[in-house]
Order: sequence, then C-alpha cells, then structure tokens
Amino acid sequence: MSQTDIQKIEEVLSRGVSEVIDQENLKKKLLSGKTLRIKLGIDPTSPNIHIGRVIPLLKLRDFQNLGHKVVLIIGDFTGIIGDTSDKESERPMLSAKTIKENMKTYIKQAGMVLDIRKCEIKYNSTWLSKLRYEQIGTQADQFSLHEFIARENIKNRLDLGKRVSLRELLYPLMQGYDSVAVKADVELGGSDQRFNLLAGRDLQKYYKQEPQDIITNPLIEGLDGRKMSSSWGNTINLFDSADDMFGKTMSLPDGLIEKYFILVTRVSLSEIAEIKKIPNPRDQKALLAKEIVKMYCGQKEALAAEENFNKVFRQHQAPDQIETFETDKKMYPILELLCDTKLAESKNDARRVIEGNGVEIEGQNTKFKVQNWRDEIKIEDGMIIRFGKRKFIKIKIT
Repeated sequence: MSQTDIQKIEEVLSRGVSEVIDQENLKKKLLSGKTLRIKLGIDPTSPNIHIGRVIPLLKLRDFQNLGHKVVLIIGDFTGIIGDTSDKESERPMLSAKTIKENMKTYIKQAGMVLDIRKCEIKYNSTWLSKLRYEQIGTQADQFSLHEFIARENIKNRLDLGKRVSLRELLYPLMQGYDSVAVKADVELGGSDQRFNLLAGRDLQKYYKQEPQDIITNPLIEGLDGRKMSSSWGNTINLFDSADDMFGKTMSLPDGLIEKYFILVTRVSLSEIAEIKKIPNPRDQKALLAKEIVKMYCGQKEALAAEENFNKVFRQHQAPDQIETFETDKKMYPILELLCDTKLAESKNDARRVIEGNGVEIEGQNTKFKVQNWRDEIKIEDGMIIRFGKRKFIKIKIT
C-alpha cells in the first residue's frame, strides 16, 4: 500500500470524526487492503436531503474512493417508526404513503455525492417487514430497559415527565438488524446515533457475525444556529437552487465557517488553514458558499450565484435570472399573489414578511415596499417582486 493511500486512510479516520469504534481494528482492516462493506442508513422523513446528512455521505464517498463497497440503506420501514435519537419529544409515526412520497428522489440526491453505480442500494422494509414476534423478542432480549433509558435524551424526557413510547424502544433493534441483514463491516452515523450503531454490533454478535466497526460524525448547526433539521426549516438542501444555496451559506454565523469547510466540503485541510487567515469573515464565507454550490450545481452555476448575490446584497440590484409568473389579472390581492407565485409558503408566511417590511415591488416607474397585507396590487408587465432577502419573481401579463 502506497504512502498516499495510508495518508488517505488516516484522514478518513480523523476528518470530521467524533469517534471510531474499534479504531485499531478498523485501521488494521483498512491497511490490509481488504474490501469492506460500509453501511449508511437514511430515513426519508423529509423529501430533501440536507447538507447535514451530506457529512456521512461524503465519508461514504471517501471509502468508495479507497475501493470499498458502499451499502446505502433507504429506511422505508424505519422511517415509519421514527428515530428519536436527536429529538426532545416523541417523533410521530409517518404513513407508508408519506415515506414513499418523500423517498422518490433520494437516490438521485445521494447520487450528487456518491457514485451510485458502484453502490448497493437497499430498502430495509425488505427484511424488517418479514420479522415475526418471536424474532423481535429474541433480538429485544439482547438489551435491557436500563440501557435504553440511560440515553441522555431519553433520560431528560423522563425526568421532565414527557412520554416515551414503547415504539421508540424498537428503533435501535431495527437499525441494528439492518447491519445483520447487509453484513456490514463498518457503519457510519451522527454522534446522536451512537446507541443505535452499537446495537448493530450486539445483534451481529448474536447472529454470529463479526461486529461492525463504527464511525460517528459531529452534528452540524443550521442557518439559525440550532442543529440542522428539516422540521425546523434551517437547512441547506441538495435540491436548492444555486442562488438559494449560495445565499443560505452566506447567512451562516461566522463561527461556523471552518466547521462547514471541514465537514461538508473536501477542500484540503491545508487550504482551509490558509482561508482562515483571510481577515474578513465575509470573504471566507463567500469561498465556502462558492465551494458548496460548485459541489452540487457546478462551477459555472457557482460563479453565477456569487455574481447574483453581489448584485442583490452589495449593489442592491435584482439578479440576472429571475423566474417568471404569468397572469391575466389586472389587480391582485397581495397575499394571494405571493402564494400563487410560490414566493410565500402560506398566507401567514406572506403576512409575516410584509409586516417585517420584506416585500418590495419594482415597476417601470415605481419602486415601493408593501406596507399592508390587505392591499391589492396593480399588475404591470415586467414588474419584479422581491420577497425577503433572496426570493424574486418577474410578472408577465398574458
């Protein structure tokens, strides 16, 4: 094995890693040249994969580049049950219909990071839906209730008198059995998944398999400083437009710049050290935003997104490329207009932004901010509506 490969292995085991279990064992396997089966499970609890979930996907790609076999599990069964490892309250069960709808583009989104042609794609309903009570009982017998309730988030909920359902006790069994089903050598996951990942080791021992090694990654904060979560809407999604991706990244707190570079890009650590020397955090963040957009949208789109961002926020102009909304109406209630153009998610959202002085309309001879959410707007061909800081629409009269 070349010195370059050894260095790559060292970086896989250290960059963006919270913990490795069992590190010596895994390092020995990697240095042996053996092809390992590297597992990651993703539950489709939202239609979007955000860059918080990209952290283990990038680690999967690192293993893929070293020649190992990636096993990507779409949790179409575990997604229904729901993992509460990172939740302060009970996660509701989702319907099979919702899960099916959510996961429609998961393979395509994962393919923005991985070489999908070289991956094994599995759906855990294939084996979990076939388990009988007898099998589930024997799996459950490998764990104690004390082990489950000793977990920090579960203990906190119990101390506060919050409900913990018996269903939640089943999730670690299911994730653990996934490792048995695919014969995983290594499993990746967030640091909040530690208990579930260890459950895989215990069940593999029970089923006479060699226990998987584990790599956990840190969790990353979203746009508002809380943990990135689809339920909080503080995400940068892989399917976001280049402009949205760039703008969202630029809105991050300055203290997250280095963490984002390390966890969600593959810019070299030496280059990151040089970027940290740039005096203005805004310039550091612009390099981060451009790198993230380049990874998922391409170099040309990254340059265009930066130019558009500078036009809007530095030069206070509208971006070059603006989507068009066609209408034959002469007058339009502003709340309906903002919803129909998809600028606002709801009338409540539209009203909130208007009341925050965040809706501006520019016509041929006029430019004004909407002051009253009850207003009707006179429609002009070519008028531009700005919603919030980053959303624009151009009106075309049909």
